[in-house]
Amino acid sequence: MNDTEFHKLADQVLMHIEEGIDQSGADIEYETTGNVLTLEFENRSQIVINRQEPLHEIWVASKSGGYHFKYNDGIWRCTRSGEELIALIKRECSVHAEESVDW
Repeated sequence: MNDTEFHKLADQVLMHIEEGIDQSGADIEYETTGNVLTLEFENRSQIVINRQEPLHEIWVASKSGGYHFKYNDGIWRCTRSGEELIALIKRECSVHAEESVDW
């Protein structure tokens, strides 16, 4: 994958996260600054989603820890656990929001 492909795929998944948060109805604010999407919750906790262009990865920092995701066979998967990115984001949003968050 080249940098252009990486950015296109990363843009798509980050837009999907933003649209999903809007659809969920949860009280989650989000802001994109540069390569970073920050989700902020009512209790002031945050999830930070960051593009790592040199590695062609997406990194997620949350209460539960840090995660690295690589795009493979059409899916962003955690490099350690194999968990899918969107599933992890929904789970982490539920932890931070202290309510079920799904879309």
